[in-house]
Amino acid sequence: MATNLALDKTLLSTALELGGLGTKRETVNQALREFIQRRRADELIELFGTIKYDNDYDYKRARSRS
Repeated sequence: MATNLALDKTLLSTALELGGLGTKRETVNQALREFIQRRRADELIELFGTIKYDNDYDYKRARSRS
C-alpha cells in the first residue's frame, strides 16, 4: 500500500542511525512493529494483579502420572 507521510526528518535520521537498517521503509516498519509490541505489552501489564489464583492448586500433583 503506497502511503505518503510527512515524517520528522530529525526523528527519521536518528531512527535510521540507531536502528542500523538500510532503508527508511525498513526503519518505519520496524518502528511500527516495536510500537505495536510495546502497546500489547502494556495491555498485559494492566492485567497484573487482576487474575485470581487457586491457592489450593498443586501443580506437582497435577503432573503425576498415577
